[in-house]
Formats: sequence, C-alpha cells, structure tokens
Amino acid sequence: MILLGEHAVVYGAPALALPVAELTVTATAAKSSHPSDAAEDVTFTLAGESGPLVLVGAEGLRSLVAEFERTVGVTDRPHLDVIIDCEIPTGRGLGSSAACARAVVLALADLFGAELDSGTVFDLVQVAENMAHGRASGIDTLATGSPYPVLLSGGVAREPRIGFDGRIVIADSGVAGRTKDAVELLRRGFDNDPAAGEDFVAAATELTREAVRELADGRAEAFGERLTACHGLLAGAGLSTDRIDALVRAALAEDALGAKISGSGLGGCMIASAEGPEHAERVERRLREAGAVRTWVVPIERFTGHAR
Repeated sequence: MILLGEHAVVYGAPALALPVAELTVTATAAKSSHPSDAAEDVTFTLAGESGPLVLVGAEGLRSLVAEFERTVGVTDRPHLDVIIDCEIPTGRGLGSSAACARAVVLALADLFGAELDSGTVFDLVQVAENMAHGRASGIDTLATGSPYPVLLSGGVAREPRIGFDGRIVIADSGVAGRTKDAVELLRRGFDNDPAAGEDFVAAATELTREAVRELADGRAEAFGERLTACHGLLAGAGLSTDRIDALVRAALAEDALGAKISGSGLGGCMIASAEGPEHAERVERRLREAGAVRTWVVPIERFTGHAR
C-alpha cells in the first residue's frame, strides 16, 4: 500500500509504502513432463480468485523466468509448471504484480536450489514489473519483500521511524485501475506541460518529506493532513474517480485524520488514517456504507512500524 509519493517516485521523488501482511501470495514451481517449447516453456496456473492477474502480467512473468534461468545458469530449460495462489485483489494498487513476481522468483529458487541475494531477487522482480507498468520505481518490489514500512528516497530504501500508534484503513472501490494507463496519462500531460510536471513532482516531494518528519515525531493529525493534501494533488492530476472521491469524503466525515487515493489511480483503493482500533472500526464501517466492497485495517506502530 502506497502511503505517499505514488507516480512522483518514478520522477525521482521519495515514496512511502506499508506492507499489508494479511494479503499474501504463494507460488510453487515444478519441472513438467511436457516437452519444452521455446515459445511456451512455462505454464502458469492460478489458484484462488485472482484469475485476471496472469492475463495482464503473463509476459512479464515469462520474461522473469527466462532471466532467472540465465542468472542461475539453467541449461536444460525444462518445461515448468508454476502455480500462483494470490490473495491480493488485482488492479487495486496493492502491489499484486510485484508480490506475484517475487513469489515466482522464490519458488524457482527453491526448485533449482539457487541461493539468491536480495539484490538479485529485486532485479528479477523488476523484470516483470517494468513490463507490467512500463517504468517501475521499485517501491512495490521493495515493500512486498519487507515486513516493515519502506521509505524510498534517492534510490535508497530504509525503514522510517514511527512515533505514534495508529491504523490505516484500506477500502477497495471495486473498480480495477491500470497502472500503465495512469502512468501514460501523467506522462502525456507532463510532455504537454513540463512546468506542470515539475510542480507535481515538487509538491509530492515536499508532502512526503513533511509526512515522514511528522510520522517520526508522532504528529498523527499532521501526518493525516498530508495524506489528504496528497489526495488533492493526485485528484488534480486526473487520477481519482468519483467513487474514490466519495470514499475519501466518507472517511473524513467520520473524522479520519486523513484520506487519499492509494496506488496508480483511475480506480483501485483509497486509504484513511485512524487514531486506533475503535476509530478505525468506525471509519471502516462508514466506508462500507459508502460503497467500499472490501476493507482492511493495517497497524502503523510506534518505533517498529511492523504491520502484523
């Protein structure tokens, strides 16, 4: 889940993401008895309810498999059967493509007995992410492999300090977005008006930096205000929808500390910041009444920031 900095991170701005531990992906890989075909040497099968994923990301995953084989020196190129069980709803800005790619990399490593360092895993996942999104910043790849919040700034990832205990409520609008479409929308706009692009990146950078300071200093209300301001920035760039805007208004009407769209936009999820479990429950209930099809609550905790 992106807290702040989505889209702008591709242009060098910092971004802050929070892993959602209850949404998981499992992948298993096995050598098949089927004869290998150079054009079709891996078969992906989906378990669970996330059928659309491979339809939109299969080519990236195939490229990932090919790069994995080159990296570890697989020479016999057997036909592979890969089964993916994804609990993350697709097209919602929750990192499903990165999580699935990471699961596939680790499944292949298990199959071939390969020991991969974190940098190699990152590079392999990015092969699929760059095909899925056109140009991936790496924030999803990092966050789906971390038990802690991730701040990506200047190409360096670290865990931010958290000075308060709170909750982030995630609400699914029920409408899938397409990251590639949203990225292209912004790119065309920035090409037509470079000054607007510079202003967008500068504003996103300042909001994220301020939010990181407020997060560390325990200023929960000010942190929430940055979330809401970020929503205004993203909505002004044409990335929100009427349904997302309605959910943001509903959360704020329930005294959420802040609320915004999360992820690429043009659909997907919104998030709201709450003070604690009871407040989060009220916000969650109001969001469901306002049309959210699913909701999740993720702790954001003092000092450790470990989402569990």
